[in-house]
Amino acid sequence: MTEAKPLRADARRNRDALVTKARELFADGGFDLRFDDFAKLAGVGTGTLYRHFPTREALAEAVYREELVAMCDRARELQATLPADEALESFLRGLLSHLNAHEGLARSLATLMATRTGALAEGAQALGQVINDLLAAAVRTGAVRDDVGAGAVMMAFQGICASYDHPAYRADADGVITLVLDGLRAVPERGRRPVR
Repeated sequence: MTEAKPLRADARRNRDALVTKARELFADGGFDLRFDDFAKLAGVGTGTLYRHFPTREALAEAVYREELVAMCDRARELQATLPADEALESFLRGLLSHLNAHEGLARSLATLMATRTGALAEGAQALGQVINDLLAAAVRTGAVRDDVGAGAVMMAFQGICASYDHPAYRADADGVITLVLDGLRAVPERGRRPVR
């Protein structure tokens, strides 16, 4: 992902305060808050808010980028410490839990998805890469089939993200991940059906 220019220490503190407060509010479903109020709640001036984040979407993207870095780091940590199939399952279930815990942010990102901004495109690519790495490691051990890629897993998560208003969302989302994991498990060649 593209690196931003380094900020002065005071500017970095202000930016971090805004992102931290936005993350808290998004997690609590507070994305509908009046945009100027983010500055007040973060303890900075309105001018500082607009200097760092000219729009609500820019602020959501900043939170998204930081969350994504943490998710990718978590995937690499799991891959380094667990057997490949366990690392894959732990990451996918953890990613679902993360989405559940950050519903407000995920809802805000739904509007950004339509615009395909740079941050979302880079983020999807980074997330797809760590999922691909986890899959490839599990394929090498023989635990996971080799004919399903990261794109299919990402599509499952896109479907989950698009279904927050579903009445049984959490239970059904967990069911989708269970189906994905069951579908990825390697099966004997003789009983396997071709993927269409």
